[in-house]
Amino acid sequence: MHKRFNKSQKQGALTTGLLLAGILLGTSGCNNNASEVQQDSNETQRTMERTRVYVGTYAEPDAESIYLYNLNSETGELTREAAYKAGENPSYLALSPDRQYLYAVNETTSYEGEKSGAVSAFAINGQGASLSLLSKVASKGGAPCYIALNGNTVLVANYVGGNVAAYAVQADGKLSTATTVQQHEGTGPNEKRQEAPHAHYFAPGPTGKYNFAVDLGADKVFAYTLEDGKLTSPTVAFNAAPGSGPRHLAFRPDGKYAYLLHELNSTLVALAYNAENGTFEEVQALSTLPEGFTENNQPAAVKVSPDGKYVYSSNRGHNSMAVFAIDAETGKIRLVETVPTGGDWPRDFSIDPSGSILLVANERSNNITTFKIDKTTGKLTATGHEAQVPKPVNLVFE
Repeated sequence: MHKRFNKSQKQGALTTGLLLAGILLGTSGCNNNASEVQQDSNETQRTMERTRVYVGTYAEPDAESIYLYNLNSETGELTREAAYKAGENPSYLALSPDRQYLYAVNETTSYEGEKSGAVSAFAINGQGASLSLLSKVASKGGAPCYIALNGNTVLVANYVGGNVAAYAVQADGKLSTATTVQQHEGTGPNEKRQEAPHAHYFAPGPTGKYNFAVDLGADKVFAYTLEDGKLTSPTVAFNAAPGSGPRHLAFRPDGKYAYLLHELNSTLVALAYNAENGTFEEVQALSTLPEGFTENNQPAAVKVSPDGKYVYSSNRGHNSMAVFAIDAETGKIRLVETVPTGGDWPRDFSIDPSGSILLVANERSNNITTFKIDKTTGKLTATGHEAQVPKPVNLVFE
């Protein structure tokens, strides 16, 4: 891991030293002053608390493939805490609400003789000291590329299979075999990428009533409900522009608007969400790229800031983060800036729970870079810190 100390960090170290000196002086004199200094010291310690983040990667079957890092949300520094051998290509991850179990898709196209990937369940031992494999089951479709939890149900999107699957989480954290598999239908005008359905995202909406599957090949967003842990037949929640290739979806925290990222035409579409019937209506579409860029670009991930004021998307090819401001009343967006990610092929990124730091997983340059978020403008500033990780894909905060 590379780390660089900037001016603010040096000042922080000086402040800490002064605080310690004050504490030592206070013990020989006025107890009230010592108490005040101790309170300031505790406050400084709280602001420097670290948040843990799991990293999913593309890796060989016998290699370390899931990593655990500590993030200093004050400075953006990443420190490796653990690395686990978790099987081949545990690309996307989902953490149980109680933080006792970690679920991963194994993004392959063959598993135990089937044209399928796999879904693995792990117990988290010793506060992240190790992972123990609890169960591993077929994903029921090739190249599973997204995983999420809705209560006691795990949801999986299979890209090559063009389908989605649901799994029951058992009392011991293990997964059942698939309770339901729903095959998508549809193609698009892009003959190379849309020759068949390609489910790319599957996760619950704001209340959990509806679960949305984004299909790049069919140019559609499908809505599912769950009955006794099984997926009902889908309805079409949104028809994307032909050839646009929708990939990922992110909701504003209030659930009124969502933002759909399209891989094939580099657009971010603002959607008004009808929570009653689980459908979307287009509000606006904007490019994720600056004017004049005409080379290959494939947007990958989209996230909304915890305060709901900004939405971010990653550009693979342009190798940047696009920052958009959200209008609170209309849900419309405005491009604020595009910022280089400090790496190649930013597949995923994540915002820490405090909304202070944004992490980017640059797959092809094997690094995770960190950025300070200006909560007033939404703009990103590189912290100068990064971590070296082989083919990072997905970032999930504990």
